[in-house]
Amino acid sequence: MKEIFRSLKVFLIFTLLLGGVYPLFIFIACQSIMPYRANGSLIKQGDKIIGSELIAQGFAEERYFHSRPSTNNYDASNSGGSNFGPANAGFIEAVEKKTGKYGAVPADMVLSSASGLDPHISIENALLQLPRVARARKLAEQAVAELISKNTAPDLAGLWGKKGVNVLKLNIALDELGEKEIQNGKRK
Repeated sequence: MKEIFRSLKVFLIFTLLLGGVYPLFIFIACQSIMPYRANGSLIKQGDKIIGSELIAQGFAEERYFHSRPSTNNYDASNSGGSNFGPANAGFIEAVEKKTGKYGAVPADMVLSSASGLDPHISIENALLQLPRVARARKLAEQAVAELISKNTAPDLAGLWGKKGVNVLKLNIALDELGEKEIQNGKRK
């Protein structure tokens, strides 16, 4: 009996420490040190939340850069890939359909990420979409290329990952550029 009570005490102590004290410490530390990141890296326009830096959104209009394909329709509550292998007929057909109008393309233009929610596209992907977006917005390609460059996230210290373009931030920058040009009388 003595061992059972000792075991229960240890269980309760560790439950309290690891289930209460530690999470509370982490919560307070993160809210103090990096509240923007700790709260989901939410992007707001005024008081309205329009998205997160961390989760892709679907953009279908010609005037916007398009995100990577998503197997879950960009639903953050249901992340995951298709798990189709390269020999799957449905997978091959879907990739061929997506590459049809471009020919050889970067993989991230036709393949979803493991979560289906990767908010970044490769620089190559962005540059392939650049002429379409510039034409649809009646902007100089150079102006759009500058926005791509400004919205390119670096890799991790040159060691891990690749540079990528955050699609939501890029599309917001495009909308802001369009508004500035209208205000300055350059476009109507």
